[in-house]
Parts: sequence; structure tokens; C-alpha cells
Amino acid sequence: MATTKILLENRRAKIAQPQIVKIRIYHNLKTALISLEIKLLPSQWSESLQMVINHPEEKILSEAIRNAKSNVDSLINSLDKRKKLDSMSVVEVKNYVESIMYPERQEIKEQKSVIRKNKNNFASRFLTFAESKKPSTKSIYMHTYKRLVEFVGSEESLFRLKFEDLGRQWLTKFDVFLSETSKSKNSRNIHFRNIRAVFNEALDDEITSFYPFRRFKIRPVATAKRNLKIEDLRTLFNCKCDVREQKYLDIFKLMFMLIGINCIDLCNLKEINDGRIEFYRAKTNRLYSIKVEPEAMEIIERYRGKNYLIDILDRWKSHKDFMLKMNKALKMMGPYKRVGRGGKKVRQPLFPKISTYWARHTWATIAASLDISRDVIAHGLGHGNNTVTDIYIDFDQSKVDDANRKVIDWVLYGKK
Repeated sequence: MATTKILLENRRAKIAQPQIVKIRIYHNLKTALISLEIKLLPSQWSESLQMVINHPEEKILSEAIRNAKSNVDSLINSLDKRKKLDSMSVVEVKNYVESIMYPERQEIKEQKSVIRKNKNNFASRFLTFAESKKPSTKSIYMHTYKRLVEFVGSEESLFRLKFEDLGRQWLTKFDVFLSETSKSKNSRNIHFRNIRAVFNEALDDEITSFYPFRRFKIRPVATAKRNLKIEDLRTLFNCKCDVREQKYLDIFKLMFMLIGINCIDLCNLKEINDGRIEFYRAKTNRLYSIKVEPEAMEIIERYRGKNYLIDILDRWKSHKDFMLKMNKALKMMGPYKRVGRGGKKVRQPLFPKISTYWARHTWATIAASLDISRDVIAHGLGHGNNTVTDIYIDFDQSKVDDANRKVIDWVLYGKK
């Protein structure tokens, strides 16, 4: 037999916000919820008494809620008497009850179904486009999708939008909405680049000829440089650390000596072939080939892994877990003294804004200071044309190898 109970069910709502009163149906070890058209603050509902309290209309609302529960119970009992209840799922029971108590909801569901069947509206195309991406990229698109839903009020409202509805004024209002929680223009630009990518695909597929980005420009804002000066880098490299911190510092050095390799790519390396590491970068899926210099090899040997070249994924759950801890450690590195009976460390961080990504920026900046050409720096960072032919041209690759050796010699030994 199915049972019912009244509750406030909205776990994500803040405690000071009104929540929707719902009736929970429990049947065949599963539950379903029916929303009532009543909202209460948590302080206005007594779970033990199953009634409204501390509300100017508490008697009227309590009676309305009791009547709604009584109607649900009666409909469930009618199913039981007709020997239909046992064969029904809890969702089927819920739908049956709602079809009688709230027939307008069924009409709304049917309207939503018609809207969602249109595969060429903006929301449908956006979801299809996001689904075609690899998981890490898809998550970025789905974050944009979530913000779009928040802006228009509901997912169904988003599904009602045609491409032609997203004009320059609409995009400007969306930018204003985003700015309430994201002050960074460059962070907001990510959402607009995602929207633009969906528009571009729709144009290519001749779904629409409307294109608001001819007038709505996505202009990046210059950000503070994320690199260390040569003197600062040497200071960091020579920083005295404890055993735990030393590993984080060594990995930062290794990233730098491997031309600013990203943490995820470093973690997934398996082997060295003919003195080189070769991998497809996770972010771009482009092939990289980097010569492993002796100083880098020394660090690799120190932290050899069992299943990977470096033991990070042998010891940590994921590269993100390691990177978070590494960034935290890097930010704290610097002179310290012990105070008090417990010898607590009081630190003086050298570079409180540093992160693993600074290795990449710093390599490029130092390379430029050594008059290494922009073309060679671009190839080293993987920003060249990157065609298959380009990757395997020995002359170009040797230039990158020479550049990296020159950078390492200048940083570690002061040799130009």
C-alpha cells in the first residue's frame, strides 16, 4: 500500500527563502513528489505536527494542505480497491493523481513536449552541440546553459527561444545579468564564445541566417601577467622547503623545464622515447614532442611512478586533486619561523598569487627576453600552425629544443 506525507522539499533553497510544500508518495520502495501551490518558510512549517505555524493565515493554509493530502489518499485508495495499485510505479501513481487534481499540469507537460521536439530551436541546438564535445569541454558549455536558464527563468522558457530572439540587446542584458555574479569580463566572455559557437554551427547547417555577433563584440580585457621575473624564479627555485613542499616545488620546476607542460598532461605521461616525451595535449588534442633535458630527467627519476612516468596519479585521486594542493603549497612557499611552544610556522609567502600555470607564462617571457623568436616560442607552446607536417619538421623542432636549453641555462646557471 502506498503512503503519503507532507514536507517542505527544496534542499538547495536558502533557509530564509520560501519553499514549496509537497506531498511525498512512497510506493514500492520508491518516492515521487507532488507540488502544492503553497510556499512557506521553514519556520512556518511544523514537521512533527504536519501543520502551518507562525503564519497569519495558518488555519486556512493548514486546512488546504490537509485537504490536498486527503484527496491524494482517496485517489490512491481507489486505485487499490480496483486492484491497479500494485502493478503501478510510483511515478505512474503520481501522474494519475496529478491528472485528476491538476489537469492543467498535464496540458503544460504536453506543451513542453511539443516545444522540446523542435530540434532546431536554440536550446536544442545548444545541448546537441555540447553533447558532441569531450567531457571537460562539455562541462564548460553546460555551465553556460545553466546560466542561460537562470537568466530566462526556466528551462522551458529557454526552449521557447529561437535564434532570432537572441539579438544584440538580449545578449547585452544577459551580460548585465552575468556581471552581477561575475565581475571578470573575460570570464563572461567564455559564455558568449560558447553561444557564438552554437550560432556558427547553426549558420553552417543553414538553420538560421541571423547572426548577432556582427554587432555584439566579444572583446577580451588585458589581465595581469602570470609570470615570474628571472630573479624571482631563481628565488623560488632556491627556496628552502620541507619534504612535502619540496615535491611541489620540484614538479613546478619540471613543468617549467618541459616548456610549461600542463598538470593533466604531465600526470598522464607514461614513458620517454629516445629522450623525448610525446603526448596529445588534453586541452587541444594536438601532438607535442619535447626533449627531456638532464635537469628535468633528474626530477623525473626522483619521482618515477609505477603506472605513470611521474607518481602523481599513483598517489593522488586525480590531477585536479594534486593541482589544488600544489597551488596551495606554492602560494605559501617562502621564509618562515617557528613561534610558540608548539613551534607553529609563521610564513612570509614569496608569491601568494602563483599557480602551476605560471610555469608556462614564465617560460615564454624568459624565452622572449633571450631574443628567441616569437615563432619558436609559439611552436614550443603549441601555438604554431601545428599541422602534421609542421610537427615533424626536424629543423623547426630543433629550434624549440635549442630554445628550451637556452632558457634552462640562463635560469639555472646564468649562461646566455
